[in-house]
Amino acid sequence: MADTPKTLPTTASVPAFLAALEPSRRRDEAQTICALLEQVAGCPPVLWGSNIIGYGQYDYKYASGRTGTWPRLAFSPRKAQHVIYLMDGFTGQADLLAGLGKATTGVSCLYVKKLADIDMNVLAEMARRSWAMMAERYPG
Repeated sequence: MADTPKTLPTTASVPAFLAALEPSRRRDEAQTICALLEQVAGCPPVLWGSNIIGYGQYDYKYASGRTGTWPRLAFSPRKAQHVIYLMDGFTGQADLLAGLGKATTGVSCLYVKKLADIDMNVLAEMARRSWAMMAERYPG
């Protein structure tokens, strides 16, 4: 039996999801990230599952044969911090990470507690690089 992904694109309203976020700083910051990533991606945001806002999508296949679909660029406005998903990871982005400001990273996740702690121009460039890499790796 094949695994069905739990996080799939929905038809839920992204503006309504963002408008419901509390507190107001988190809501305002999420709206700022949403607008920035939409500008980078050049396509509208889609709510994936209950709390991931994604832009574009790509189909992947692991060596195990498992396949799926995931957004090319995404973020999730979580309680403690915003999680920005840069699907290509951070290879080749050390120069930008050094100038970003106060943030931590995972494999393909950038964790930001407050937007005031980071340089938004650097974040935009990181998102552009990630989008370009994904378009090259997964054309179409």
